[in-house]
Amino acid sequence: MDSFGSGGGAGGQVDPQMQHFIEAESQKQRFQQLVHGLTDTCWEKCMDRPSTKLDGRTETCFVNCVERFIDTSNFVLNRLQNKAGTGELH
Repeated sequence: MDSFGSGGGAGGQVDPQMQHFIEAESQKQRFQQLVHGLTDTCWEKCMDRPSTKLDGRTETCFVNCVERFIDTSNFVLNRLQNKAGTGELH
């Protein structure tokens, strides 16, 4: 297997800068996927008919959709952190 597949270069060591770069790029990708999914979900839920301007009802729907998404994400994150802290996750 090459050094990309085996996780290292000389002596199996991973360059810390490269590891940090990969982690940052992975986080960016996850965030972009999250935003894309949120956009799709809220668009389907709130947009009855596309027009040049959002009416008040549609704007309120989008705001509520995003706020519920954020609330849910925070709840899940906190729940996972609590479980990890108590050792329930494996």
